[in-house]
Amino acid sequence: MRLLSALLFAFVASLAAAAEKPVIDLWPGPAPGEAGKLGEEKFLDPNPKDKAPVSRLTNITKPTLTVFRPEKPNGACVVIAPGGGYNILAWNLEGTEIAEWFNSIGVTACVLKYRVPRRPEAPKGEPPLVALHDAQRAISLVRSKAKEWDIDPAKVGMLGFSAGGHLTAWTSTNSDKRSYEAIDDADKQSCRPDFVMLIYPAYLVDKKNSEALAAEIRVSKDTPPTFFAHAYDDGISPENSVRMFLELKKLKVPAELHVYSTGGHGFGMRTSDKPASTWPARCEEWLRTSKVIPAK
Repeated sequence: MRLLSALLFAFVASLAAAAEKPVIDLWPGPAPGEAGKLGEEKFLDPNPKDKAPVSRLTNITKPTLTVFRPEKPNGACVVIAPGGGYNILAWNLEGTEIAEWFNSIGVTACVLKYRVPRRPEAPKGEPPLVALHDAQRAISLVRSKAKEWDIDPAKVGMLGFSAGGHLTAWTSTNSDKRSYEAIDDADKQSCRPDFVMLIYPAYLVDKKNSEALAAEIRVSKDTPPTFFAHAYDDGISPENSVRMFLELKKLKVPAELHVYSTGGHGFGMRTSDKPASTWPARCEEWLRTSKVIPAK
């Protein structure tokens, strides 16, 4: 009961903190490819099966970045892509709570509210292109704010969970060609993340050949250094992380992989007795040894 009460308090505190943060529109006008035919943007009713509250956001037609700035910025910035199967965004569990943690280690964080759910007109069996539009735009837009936000434009990374992990991998392996027509000066900035973190990523393995990556995950020597965290008992198989890790290793792209014995799926960074909940400490170590943030 005490643990549940603590989690409820953290949930409310996280939402309150996020409400006070600046929110910027991703696009100066209508987002490219947006038909605007969804209902009103909303949080879904709580799922009674949740062990702790998860705020699920859907019907997103106007993408934004919620900006979390630390008291003492160290120059690094991370765009966070919450998961949710490209249908909802786990806004607190895999968004605002992660941003607060990044702030605690001096990293500026931007929670990306990208477009979900999948549009009816989107090709079936393919990832939704509008999400890639939003992610690439987010990286470029953050770089355009480097001076204003006191960040290093060469230390702009991306972290994603589950479907957000797929989006992050998709973004990091397709920066050679923007998925939409450039619209302003922000798009003159690179849309390539300088480093990425994939936490229980989904959809990375080809549906017909488990020995290959999905066609859109175009790993190359230009793919940024990548950190992976997955649980062995995850219903979204850790093969997603392992396969991409192996492809990166072939090309000698720096990468670090953690497959924990237990943890399941959708654990975010909430404390538990499962080994997977230790991934933030490993991630911080990786960021420091990679010289993204200063050594202690």
